[in-house]
Amino acid sequence: MSPGTTQITIRGLCKNFGAAPLYRDFDLDIARHSIVSVFGPNGCGKSTLINMVAGLMPFDRGEVLFDGKTLRETRIGYVFQNYRDALFPWRRAIDNIRYPLKLAGQSARDVERRVEQLVESFQVTFDLNRYPYELSGGQQQLVSIMRALAPQPEVLFLDEPFSALDYEMTLFIRDRLQQVFIETGTTMVLVSHDLEEAVWLADTIVLLTRRPTQVAEVLTFDAPRPRDIASLTDPVFLRTKARALEVFQREVRKAEGQA
Repeated sequence: MSPGTTQITIRGLCKNFGAAPLYRDFDLDIARHSIVSVFGPNGCGKSTLINMVAGLMPFDRGEVLFDGKTLRETRIGYVFQNYRDALFPWRRAIDNIRYPLKLAGQSARDVERRVEQLVESFQVTFDLNRYPYELSGGQQQLVSIMRALAPQPEVLFLDEPFSALDYEMTLFIRDRLQQVFIETGTTMVLVSHDLEEAVWLADTIVLLTRRPTQVAEVLTFDAPRPRDIASLTDPVFLRTKARALEVFQREVRKAEGQA
């Protein structure tokens, strides 16, 4: 499913920490039915950006609209980097997944139907009746992603969701997320510290500047899905990654020059 019209409109976003501006009059459009990676120098506020857009952190000035609607009128999902703190430890894994559905007042039948869909989609083979602390880190993050997707969000935000996982689990979850995207077209906004991952997963790569943060460049990677290991040697991928690295290094050098 190819990217469509603008779904998220960010205009004039400003955020200060004390007297230091982090974002100043920041503008960005995010297309519907796309995976968007956010990448930039350390300290530029990548996670802060999606936290503000997702309503987890206030901003000082500006506007964020979803199809012209406010956040309150929009159904979103959020996957945190720290999965250990994100899950309710007193609830079994399956009850963590059910939680947003029950909160929305869905019937027991609809809740179970949706959970079954997610279990099938993510090929879950471990026991969801166990508590989070009884699961591996990768299994906990998988439960977090399933919980975020359970209410079928219009937009899914992911804040470095693979950073604490081993490589095998990263590859598995990355592949499953891609498959969910192919099946549903859910818009996903991903913060990543891994440039290869940021480019490989995305339709659009938003490269940020140093503080006060602006958009340095927006790149497009329109390789067909599903993408696999062969995509990593595709000439278009290599060119896109090289350009992203060039922009990133330029911004890092700017930051070093201001130190």
